[in-house]
Amino acid sequence: MDSLVSHLVSWIVLTPFIGMVIIGFLRHAEVIRWATLATTLLVLGLTLGLWAGFDHTATGMQFVDRVALGIFSFQYAVGVDGISLPLILLTAFLIPLCVLGSWTGIKENVKAFMLLILLVEGAVAGVFTALDTFLFFLFWEITMIPMYFMIALWGGPNRIQAAVKFLLFSVAGSLLLNLGIEALHHEGGNTYDVVALTQVEFSPEVQFWIFLALFVGFAIKVPMLLVHGWIADAHGEAPTAGSVILSGLLLKMGTYGFLRFCLPIFPETSVAFAPFIQWLSVLAILYGGAMALAQHDFKRLIAYSSIAHMGFVTLGIFGFNNQSVQGAVLQMVNHGITTGALFLVVGMLYDRTHDRTIDNYGGLHQVMPRFVVILSIFVVAAFGLPGTGNFIGEFLVLAGTLSHSYLMVLLVLAGIVLGAAYMLGMFQRMALGPVSPQNATLPDLTRREVATVIPLILAVFAVGLYPTFMLDVTHMSVAVLVKDLAQVQPLQIIETLTAP
Repeated sequence: MDSLVSHLVSWIVLTPFIGMVIIGFLRHAEVIRWATLATTLLVLGLTLGLWAGFDHTATGMQFVDRVALGIFSFQYAVGVDGISLPLILLTAFLIPLCVLGSWTGIKENVKAFMLLILLVEGAVAGVFTALDTFLFFLFWEITMIPMYFMIALWGGPNRIQAAVKFLLFSVAGSLLLNLGIEALHHEGGNTYDVVALTQVEFSPEVQFWIFLALFVGFAIKVPMLLVHGWIADAHGEAPTAGSVILSGLLLKMGTYGFLRFCLPIFPETSVAFAPFIQWLSVLAILYGGAMALAQHDFKRLIAYSSIAHMGFVTLGIFGFNNQSVQGAVLQMVNHGITTGALFLVVGMLYDRTHDRTIDNYGGLHQVMPRFVVILSIFVVAAFGLPGTGNFIGEFLVLAGTLSHSYLMVLLVLAGIVLGAAYMLGMFQRMALGPVSPQNATLPDLTRREVATVIPLILAVFAVGLYPTFMLDVTHMSVAVLVKDLAQVQPLQIIETLTAP
């Protein structure tokens, strides 16, 4: 038992890969589904054990597992702190629901699909726990493989175009990350150790260029404004589980990269770029809201809403105070829950109609009352109704932003109004009014489908009504990060670039 506890993080990362090996020998689709669900529930159980054993009063990494591999300076090193632990819990929470949400929707090549789900779970857990930059990059690259195939093989009519666009943007981001990580290794004393790199004094010019490479690589994954061109197509064509994983987990890898690499390793450059990034985040909130308001495809609407919601996250991260950064981490979790839930619910509707056009629906409250009730909960959660998790996260980000700019706060409030407009507009067009003739006989959600979304409903209100259980975990790690940032002077970018 002591061995299990001491290597708990490794077991969380490796269990999905072990599950893949076992499932590889299975043949019957139903057995494969149950085996995959059992594997993901085991990961969830291990993660809950990790949460229970985590000391939220301590600083630094916990449950650290290191194995020197003797290959250059690369090592297997994993661990968690108050920033990574909520994201690991989010991963372990969402993946079983993805399996349940694909139970009947995926009818062909079931084994391949379930193997890809486990592959992405293990890789994402690896990204959130890696304490070695090379290991981090390895897991980062692995996540690209299952997502590409999920979109290309099980996606909608334009799946190939969407998959290729996703791949091209991902490869571009990975190239920049690879350059940045290798430069870190070269300039940081030939080490890939994340903790050790935070203690290295980099020259201003080195700081600038490595920060820029890492920042753009992470920004593509978020995606931030200007590098967001892939997200609507990828979400629109991905199968339901793919959309949940993409929005709920993979987008968070980018913002996690900011918190794990950019801020602690390059604090001076982070502070120098913060005003630009914050204003870009505000524009993302407004742009995402405006684009979502104009959509007629419900999956593309949710995709554009993700740009707006992740704008809150980046705004909070680069606010550099306890409230804004804690709000950002909390909002990463909230967005994963709420947007993941929306994709699950509309995916259940799409499985019945194979139609994503909002205007082709109407009056669903008469034929699918359970669906409409559940949809309404996640709609109000998405625009931050008090009592839901998004309200707490957005409030903390706004409270932290007040110390920088009242104008930013006013513009963000306008973005929140846009969020309410496009979400309520979608709900009104789909659920209210007369029943569309082609949808008059649609069956309501099954017991299995309702059971799939109940944990998400509970999570929405758990975070909204009792956020302390999450904030207690993040507090110490965020406090240390913010304290270190408060003591630095911003990098003089112009002087750095023009220096001989």
